[in-house]
Amino acid sequence: MKDELIDQIAHHLEDIYGKRDDEVINTFQELMEQWSKKEWTTPAAPTEQNIYLITYGDSIYEEGKPTLPTLHQFLKEEVDGIITDVHLLPMFPYTSDDGFSVSDYRKIHPELGDWSDIQNFSKYYRLMFDFVANHMSQSSEWFQKYLDDDPTYKDFFIPKDPEFNSEHVVRPRTSPLYHEYGTEGKTAWTTFSKDQVDVNFANPDVLMEMTDILLSYAHQGATSIRLDAIGFIWKESGTSCIHLPQAHAIIQLWNTVMNAFQPNTQIITETNVPHEENISYFGSGTNEANMVYQFTLPPLVLYSFMKHDASKLTQWAQTIEPVSEEATYFNFLASHDGIGMRPTEGLLNEDEKQELVDQVKANGGDVSYKSNPDGSQSVYELNINYSEALKNKEEDLTVEDEVQKMLAAHSVLLSVIGVPAIYYHSLLGSKNDEGGMTESGIPRRINREKLSVDTIREELQTDPRRSGIFKGLQEMIEIRKKEAAFSPYADQEVLDLDLRLFALKRMDPNSGEEVFFVVNTSKGEVEVAIPFNGTDLFHDKKVEGSVVLSGYGYMWVKKEGDH
Repeated sequence: MKDELIDQIAHHLEDIYGKRDDEVINTFQELMEQWSKKEWTTPAAPTEQNIYLITYGDSIYEEGKPTLPTLHQFLKEEVDGIITDVHLLPMFPYTSDDGFSVSDYRKIHPELGDWSDIQNFSKYYRLMFDFVANHMSQSSEWFQKYLDDDPTYKDFFIPKDPEFNSEHVVRPRTSPLYHEYGTEGKTAWTTFSKDQVDVNFANPDVLMEMTDILLSYAHQGATSIRLDAIGFIWKESGTSCIHLPQAHAIIQLWNTVMNAFQPNTQIITETNVPHEENISYFGSGTNEANMVYQFTLPPLVLYSFMKHDASKLTQWAQTIEPVSEEATYFNFLASHDGIGMRPTEGLLNEDEKQELVDQVKANGGDVSYKSNPDGSQSVYELNINYSEALKNKEEDLTVEDEVQKMLAAHSVLLSVIGVPAIYYHSLLGSKNDEGGMTESGIPRRINREKLSVDTIREELQTDPRRSGIFKGLQEMIEIRKKEAAFSPYADQEVLDLDLRLFALKRMDPNSGEEVFFVVNTSKGEVEVAIPFNGTDLFHDKKVEGSVVLSGYGYMWVKKEGDH
């Protein structure tokens, strides 16, 4: 196996660097030999039972205590048997961007705890680590040594080159592409901000260090690894510097390495871009990402419930098919970031996009922009709590309306092909943190509020909005986890029944089980023709023919005879 692995790595390195370099291959061989001496386990592949929670390591806190044990205890008490996988957003020392400007990839932020807390957490929950591989903090040891002309780090970053043609570079920010550092005016490429300096994967030493870090994460408890902003990791003059073949080849290398040591570790790519670009990270379906973030889902679900018209969602979803037995979609509606708008390109026109912008602003949210190669700016993401974004002020007048609409939106998340991931503020029925956004001047802070463990425990009992959403999601998840038709790899057929309805059938080819799902995106009643006789899973009663679905109502019907 070792010779075969090294041969595969050599092919990947040749794809990345355009030539065979025996010295680089030998260095990677030494790295593989070091890791082969460790003990490894093989996690189970995801099934219909896997539900991810997206959270920061300090989202739930108790004054004066490390936050990881507090979060761990809270989840055990409140969502035992509901959540299986916990995505811990960057938990490392950092200097800005709420964790995404990492100063040391190998340490845990002391306010969160230490590696022993991670290992304890991983005994009870499958963990997803965030690997911010594209860039790191200007305060990091690597970058400081680059500024100090340390020969080891001379090529770890990318200085401004007058010969480099950057006119076609695609970026998600409006800040300068390069920044100056230190008294001698050294420069470096910065896709995101001055404090987030891109590392130089064109240097094989960087690739080897990053591969070592990736393996260390898997060995220390990660069963999933999110590759943040991974589309930007390779730069080439005259190109867009996003999604270049070398970026794909690096992920393919990591897929090979991870399969050699810890099979079924989920490599998950985060690329907030139009759908066709996004799904390119599946590669052949078996050789690259195990999951890709389904970025098109959040804005289209929001648009459907805002307009009471699911036709855009239906048309797009009809193009989504199973990928392979090893790869599927990472589905979400809300995250620590905003609702990405680039994935709506080609799906919503400018007027339709503007309607989303107007609703978000009317509901207390904000909008972030990106620079385009032609010098213009366009909307990049909508910054708002997802339940607040859903609210049509003239219609959704009660807490019950808001709860039901949020649950209806999540019924889509829990039905479509792939693995569902729920953001902690969605699970806990939170609202906009307008104070956090205003005080920081950072639009994304509107949906990143930290919650006192005692306060949130009490409010989950006493606040009808929080408890309604929390209990409703728990009920849905408990039912879903029992149905093989919701396997991440099971077939999906999207049905076009009515503009107001989003409907589909999920079919598990192994068991033959089939579930029909339908949700009403309008506030009025709609009659629905059921495609087969079966059992309403929410009410455990037989249904046949047609039913009347209430406003924002949803149902799962399991085909008669399925066991």
